[in-house]
Amino acid sequence: MQRVDSVKTGCERRRNKKRSGMLSAELIMTLPILAIVLFGLFEFALLFTARGELSEASRVAARKATLPGVTYDSVEEEIRRVLSPRLQRTMEVSIDQGQRTGDVVTVAIACDMNSASPDLLWPIGYSLKNRKLYEVTKMIRE
Repeated sequence: MQRVDSVKTGCERRRNKKRSGMLSAELIMTLPILAIVLFGLFEFALLFTARGELSEASRVAARKATLPGVTYDSVEEEIRRVLSPRLQRTMEVSIDQGQRTGDVVTVAIACDMNSASPDLLWPIGYSLKNRKLYEVTKMIRE
């Protein structure tokens, strides 16, 4: 005796033929959206990491700049020690060391976003070209 469940009727076969291409059509429609989201997450993660590096470099440099007898070159050397080489290539440093004890010391670092992350979202109109990451730290001179 044959089970009725295991035998496909003609109606079921026709329904399966109609749906046979639906999975690939759905995949074609959703894959670009998924790729854009993944590229965006990857780009954001790299930029967030680079901003953390800039923040740390700015803080360390400002701490060094508050000490008496420190030169501009030694503060910039401290920044280069902390930053990764990819960020050092385009970095711009501004240091205001103040003159006397109690003055505000300001260290500002900027670098191109392109040096921090590949420009993955340019096809949808969000480009990193001509954009910068900035970090400023202020401390009181000792």
